[in-house]
Amino acid sequence: MSFATDYLAQIERIAECMPLPRVRALHLPPSRPDEPCRDGGSGHARGEFCALELEDDSIGLSYVLLDDTLERLRSGPGLDDLKGIEALALARRYVSGQGVDRTLGFVCANAITRCLFDRAGYRPDGSSDSIGQMDPQPGEAIGMIGLFGPLVERIVAAGACLTVIELDESAVGEREGWRVTTDAAALEACGKVLSTSTLLLNDTLDRMLAHCRAARWFAMVGPSAGCLPDALFARGVTLLGGSWVEDREAFIDGLTSGDKDNRKGRKSTSKFALTKEGWPGFEVLLERVAQG
Repeated sequence: MSFATDYLAQIERIAECMPLPRVRALHLPPSRPDEPCRDGGSGHARGEFCALELEDDSIGLSYVLLDDTLERLRSGPGLDDLKGIEALALARRYVSGQGVDRTLGFVCANAITRCLFDRAGYRPDGSSDSIGQMDPQPGEAIGMIGLFGPLVERIVAAGACLTVIELDESAVGEREGWRVTTDAAALEACGKVLSTSTLLLNDTLDRMLAHCRAARWFAMVGPSAGCLPDALFARGVTLLGGSWVEDREAFIDGLTSGDKDNRKGRKSTSKFALTKEGWPGFEVLLERVAQG
């Protein structure tokens, strides 16, 4: 069983437990072809993710810069075609679809997860730590899956030995205090790993985790990490860090306009951190919903 099939099985359980709202809209970032972006980066308005909104205001997020996903979303049959469709039917595409359909299924599943959290009265603990509570120490071997540019200096400055795993061969090489390689086996020597949540979309999750069995700490962070964590915790992930939408209207306005400085002065999101120890469990949330 893959993470996708495990996650979808939970989404199916949610649909059995409570009526799901239909899809209201899919919101895309503005076109910014000149700005390199990566999930988990420091700027939410850099054009790297989309938001799917359900009719009850629940919002899910997903990375959209894999291959030509964003371009195909823009030039596809039309965003209006998604309005009013059943959320469960769309979420099923995370397993049955590929490319754009897989992304749409994933972002819808994340919106359903937020719907469950709200109806169960659950909110993850907040977090102000952009490196997922890593606490890098001098001499530690730390792995990073996907290049989180703004975080590299912080880890290297702590005296840790940083190895970044990238798919882009042009990025490979030695830097001052850290290195980039395409060889995931380099993670086997790392006691701590920080990973982009795009692993949930590009079918590399299980392969990467297989090289991290010796890691005592594995944090997956980024806007796409708004999923149910059970299947990730079962696979060895120790922390899931994502974005919690606080102000729906301000958030959508900021995403679609590219207003990363939030000139309206309204905080639209905050960071959260989920750990295995702090997670009440999927069954507990379903029971809360069933009890009303």
